[in-house]
Order: sequence, then C-alpha cells, then structure tokens
Amino acid sequence: MPRLSLTDLSAVLAVARHRSFRRAADELGLAPSTLSHNIRQIEETLGVRLFNRTTRSVALTQACERLAERLSPALVEVDRALEDVVAFRGEPAGTVRINAPETAVGLLLAHVVPVALERYPALAVDLVADGRLVDIVAGGFDAGVRLGEAVPQDMVAVRFGGGERFVVVASPAYLQANSTPLVPDDLRSHSCIRHRFESGRIYRWEFERRGQELALDVPGRLTLDRIGAMIDAAAAGLGLAYVPARAAEPAIERGALRIVLGDWCPRIPGLFLYYPGHRHPPPALRAFIDTLKEVLP
Repeated sequence: MPRLSLTDLSAVLAVARHRSFRRAADELGLAPSTLSHNIRQIEETLGVRLFNRTTRSVALTQACERLAERLSPALVEVDRALEDVVAFRGEPAGTVRINAPETAVGLLLAHVVPVALERYPALAVDLVADGRLVDIVAGGFDAGVRLGEAVPQDMVAVRFGGGERFVVVASPAYLQANSTPLVPDDLRSHSCIRHRFESGRIYRWEFERRGQELALDVPGRLTLDRIGAMIDAAAAGLGLAYVPARAAEPAIERGALRIVLGDWCPRIPGLFLYYPGHRHPPPALRAFIDTLKEVLP
C-alpha cells in the first residue's frame, strides 16, 4: 500500500476544498507550481488521478471525492489529538478555524477576535467568510456561525450577540423619488435589490406582524450576493434592500439609509456559534467560546 505523509494528505484536501491550486497554495504557504508538482507526485504514488485540471478550473475525480470524504474527519481528529497534547502547556494554543457569513465575520473581528488574541498569545484565528451552509467537519473547520434556524441539529450551539433583526432600507433620495411602502405587498411596485445565495437560490423577503407571516419573491433588476454590496447599492439609491439591521446600522446612523416597513420586521433569535457535539471542544476553541460569551453575551 502506498504511503503518504500528513503534509501530502493536507495538500490534497486543500486543493479539494478550494477547487483551486492558487488558493490552496496560499493557504499552505507554497508556490502554486510547487503544489501542482506535489499533487502530481501524489497521484503517481497512488496510481490514481485525483484532479482534472484545465487552465480555468479544477474538478475532483470520483476517487478524490471519496478520499476527501474519508480523510477530512480523520485529519480533524489528528489536529484535535495534537491540541489535547498542547493543552498540557497550561494555556490555550493552536488555530481555531471558523466558517461564518460575511456579517458575522465583521462582528467577530470588531469585538471578539482582538480580545481573544490579546488574552491568549498562543492562539490563532482563521476566519472564512462563506455564505453557504457548509459541513464544518468535512471542511476542516472547528466551528461555524449561522442563524439559529440554520444550525444542524447534531451540533452544540452557543448563542451570542443578542437577537437579530432584518430590515428593509432605502436611501432618502430613493424614498423621495418613490412612494414609501406601507405594507409588504407594496414592494411589488418598487425596485428591490435581491440577494442571491451561493447555491444560486434567490432569497425571499420574510415579514411577520401580529401572527401574519409573508415570504415575498420581490421584483428587482439588481441581484447581489454580498450584504455589504447590498447596503452600498441601497445607499446609492438603487433600490430597497433587506439586510441585517446590525450591518446597516452605520449607514442608518449617518443618514445614508432609512428603515421602512419597520413594524413588519420582528427580531429573530440571532447568531449561534456551533461545533460537533460528539466530543468536548479543544482548548483553543473553548477559549474562543469563553471570550465570545463574555464580549457578546
């Protein structure tokens, strides 16, 4: 049976995860050409092609998909074992990898990460902004962050930051040039900035008042996949946007945006950090969670 090192296996998983030699090489601290050469040697050792490459794309072969599926949990366990040993040093150490949506990454960077890095000198944090609901175990993450309704049921979830609220916002100039919507159905005659998930699905705007719930596929000529870009577009007068209130707050405070349909936009449980529930979190993740609960209760 061919023997490969942990470095070799980590390289395969990095390319499989990113579907890109350049991005995988950046993660591993290698030149793309070096990584490509290493992967070719691994394929020769195994006698199996792992990736189909073109000048524009990298696709996993069936053999690679199966290998990655089985390797990811195994390497996560190796990392956990090493972290458990490091715990004997008496202080949390190692890297905490967290997958989170763009707005949650901004929240963590503004409030939690600076405190955690100052408090624990041997701790490192790797944040990946991702709009998809990924399998954090298969992706090699220690934890994920999502709204409560999106957290998988087999995970341990830690709520933080209080409740969340999505609001409809528009610039004063847009509202001056167009009628202000009074009920959600009025949006059908407006220009709405739609949100496309990374899966390709278009988000339906959700409203609730006095027990009445609505989900609208709003009209709009502009579709974006980033909350920050949606806020910028709304502030530029390109239409109405439906975004997290916390993300829009700076633009609202400086007068660039106004909230409409406020009584149709209730608070929801908000954000949760979650991690696999089949074992205790490693010391580095536990230290990050403790900081999170202290800074953003």
